[in-house]
Amino acid sequence: MYFYGSRSYGDFFNMGEYSRIGYETDRKKINIFDTTLRDGEQTPGVSFNMEQKYTIAKMLYDAGVDIIEAGFPAVSDEELKTIKHINYDMDNICSLARCNKNDIDKVIESNSKIIHLFIATSDIHMKYKLNKTRDQVFESIINSIDYARSHGLTIIFSPEDATRTDMDFLKHIISSIKVETVNFPDTIGIMNPMSMYYFINKIKEFTTTNISIHCHNDFGLATANTLAGLMAGANEAQLTINGIGERAGNASLEEVVSSIYGFLDSHTNIRMEKLYEISKYVTAASGIIPQKNKAIIGENAFSHEAGIHVHGIINNPKTYEAINPEVFGINRRIVIGKHSGKAAIKYILENKGIHKTDDEIDNILKIIKNRDNKTIDDEFLLEVIRNE
Repeated sequence: MYFYGSRSYGDFFNMGEYSRIGYETDRKKINIFDTTLRDGEQTPGVSFNMEQKYTIAKMLYDAGVDIIEAGFPAVSDEELKTIKHINYDMDNICSLARCNKNDIDKVIESNSKIIHLFIATSDIHMKYKLNKTRDQVFESIINSIDYARSHGLTIIFSPEDATRTDMDFLKHIISSIKVETVNFPDTIGIMNPMSMYYFINKIKEFTTTNISIHCHNDFGLATANTLAGLMAGANEAQLTINGIGERAGNASLEEVVSSIYGFLDSHTNIRMEKLYEISKYVTAASGIIPQKNKAIIGENAFSHEAGIHVHGIINNPKTYEAINPEVFGINRRIVIGKHSGKAAIKYILENKGIHKTDDEIDNILKIIKNRDNKTIDDEFLLEVIRNE
């Protein structure tokens, strides 16, 4: 599924010889776990209705996401009903649960086959949020995993605030449990790429269980930290469309998947040509509009105005594009503004079937550069031509 038509997705990336330094060789498939419908919905002011949740889940399913976290069934009856509805048509749905019997029962009732169990393990969370000792937290983990296992659930376990958890305590927990995947959340986004690489390497010393990572973007490093974790040997990433989520958000699915193809000798099941469509739907449903210069799906991600850049793009797009936008089903844009040159004007006009001499293009460019507005739309450009 990592081919676009007859071409490998790797063909769409224009990388340099140093781009792939720093990762393990002989890599493999990376699993993609999407939590747009759970952690993404925890974005302040965001609430998806049943129809929107189902639509997003179906789009993610069709795009090849390995596991879709549909929600937290213990939150409300409506949430439970919605997850049941999604589970009716899809077989890779995961539901979140705290380490207690009631939450696990709600996951069972939701018909989810995958449970994402979590409990805080950092000293600060255990003391000020849970009011529990390490022994009490450990007991809750063991009892909850045993209970979920007895009901045939596939288990993903997250020690919440893992990156601030005492390493010896973390080792004790991970070495004592048997689950399909252990996810390590950087709950308040305090890691950097070097520390995340070291952290995952340390974890690998005491477990052979599948390792997943969940990064928050408080310092703007969620994508970089996720990539560093994958480079160190994690084989699953928890992500959201557009990077939505609590506070500054989560690692962005479209950014991380693109980075896997750009920087790692790995692949995913994701159909990348579907991502822009999903991004647009999530934008409309959430009301959270990505910044224009956001990587991959921002309005300006594949737009070019500066004359030197446009000249290069017209001759060979690889000059100023690390990624061919075609892989996402996006068209590059040549934007007319004060930084434009003759090549841009000529290119746009000829694409509209309009041919002008060099002198005429010089005059058009002079009018445009004297205009106050920073960008020029097609209507104004055509008006200039009519009056020229």
